[in-house]
Amino acid sequence: MKRPGGDRGQVSIEFLGMTPLIVLTLVLMWQAVLVGYTFTQAGNAADEAARAGTAAPRGGARQAACAEAGLKHLSAAWKGDASVSCNPSGYVTADVSLKVPVLFPGLVSFPVTVHGHAGAVEEVKD
Repeated sequence: MKRPGGDRGQVSIEFLGMTPLIVLTLVLMWQAVLVGYTFTQAGNAADEAARAGTAAPRGGARQAACAEAGLKHLSAAWKGDASVSCNPSGYVTADVSLKVPVLFPGLVSFPVTVHGHAGAVEEVKD
């Protein structure tokens, strides 16, 4: 015996059951995007820091210019936990460490650190 209305509403119930899985998938994809963007930020900041370190005069000014350039090129949400260190010898190297944010950059970070490293040859001034 067939009931009047049959399977009406079944699609709505199935979609309601799948909604948490869909939301979880979107959240995990967004988190993967943030991890990738953090790697991009760290690499770019290290490149800019090394480049600025080669153009600055030797000594403490070079270290300061290197660190300042590395922080300058970071998005505001990544600056809080960022650390930039430079080795101002003949071949200037810069290392940048950033924390990976959890869902919303600038609020909470994972205890995972992403590192960016770059180097550049010192410019010779005539």
